[in-house]
Amino acid sequence: MDLELKKAFTEMQLNKIESTKKIRLLDMQTEGLKLSKQRVEVTNKHISVLAPDTKVYSSVGRMYVMDNIPSLTEQLKTKQSSYEERIAQCEKNKDFLIKNLKEQEESLRELVQQKKAETTETNGKPAE
Repeated sequence: MDLELKKAFTEMQLNKIESTKKIRLLDMQTEGLKLSKQRVEVTNKHISVLAPDTKVYSSVGRMYVMDNIPSLTEQLKTKQSSYEERIAQCEKNKDFLIKNLKEQEESLRELVQQKKAETTETNGKPAE
């Protein structure tokens, strides 16, 4: 086997392994963010039926602070939009990794075809 092809295959395998790990990590992050977003939506739905002057507790780190419903609703909307942005970013990164991996596979195919054509030209018969 040609040394250049062997090197290209090795690089491709390493890149594929690394990209697959990153894609799995992005999938896990996306699922976690979707669950968090869903929790915010459910919480918002439940507090929307309460009277606006009702006192509620909002979570701040490891403690709870008494708050009013309009303020809590605004905080939940902010969290929800933040989760949506982060989900979109994860999806964008995942698409980029997949596209990059496909481009590398295509360039490797082209290299193999080029080498096959070169050996055909020099030997006068098809390469194995």
